Amino acid sequence: MRTATAYAHPNIALVKYWGKSNDELNIPATPSLAITLGDLRTTTRVEESTSDTVVLDDVQVQDAKINAWLAHLRKQFNLPPLRVESSSDFPANSGLASSASGFAALTLAISSAFDLGLSLQEQCDWARLGSGSAGRSLHGGFVALEPQGTSCRVSQVLGESDWDLSIAIAITSDRAKSTGSTAGMTASRDTSPFYEGWLRATSEAFDSGLRAVKNMDFEALAQISEASCRQMHALMLSTEPALIYWNAATLNCIEEVTRMRDDGLDVFYTIDAGSHLKAVCRASVAKQVRDRLRGVEGVYSVLASNIGGPAQLLG
Repeated sequence: MRTATAYAHPNIALVKYWGKSNDELNIPATPSLAITLGDLRTTTRVEESTSDTVVLDDVQVQDAKINAWLAHLRKQFNLPPLRVESSSDFPANSGLASSASGFAALTLAISSAFDLGLSLQEQCDWARLGSGSAGRSLHGGFVALEPQGTSCRVSQVLGESDWDLSIAIAITSDRAKSTGSTAGMTASRDTSPFYEGWLRATSEAFDSGLRAVKNMDFEALAQISEASCRQMHALMLSTEPALIYWNAATLNCIEEVTRMRDDGLDVFYTIDAGSHLKAVCRASVAKQVRDRLRGVEGVYSVLASNIGGPAQLLG
């Protein structure tokens, strides 16, 4: 019986994308720049079965996104019915990119189990059809995703050991987000009067962010990343109906990161489509950052992560 297990790390965008240029092919409307979270992972096992079965975090589900993705894959490859078992060691559906790491691990596992012979770029293309940022989770370190026609170029900008940074994730809610990213992006594109401005600003921020990462310029990357975060959530707020992912604890964490920086700590924040805040800092101050975030009102817990490597096969 053919089987394989793979894991992939979630990633967080420092220069965000929010919106699609091609819904069918899941092509982002702008480039993005992300960092891989090495201490968080999604592990996925696939094996031949008598019928398609999907088990997520020990619960058997009917997952429309995975079913549609498998149907698309079978248009090109002769795959048998599959049992897919996937679990994450971090909260799902809350802005921590569980879909990205999940589809990255699933693509790698299927490619290996059934000898599909997919190159890394082809794996990124297939994974992207499940989650727009999944290609970033197949790589490690700092990763750029750049739309190119009907595909996206995904490339590593810096390796996981090139820049000694750490990430603290402040968990500010125990609930799944009310609006998924795909639906939210479509709503913003269709209803926000600021959408075209967002596209222009993000393309410019990507170029600046790329230079900052290559030069390992912490101060420049901090300014670019926080601005991209605020602009994305401003776009969300201008959507009809408004997409409000932050809560009171999110705002409290933003204020605390600002105070930490005023106190001389090298740290900046970013927040994806959810309420959890990620604080990126130099490794030398990581413990101070984590301890101060734990003291913020409304924070449930703080997860710690170093920069992670690419998706890998197990066993």
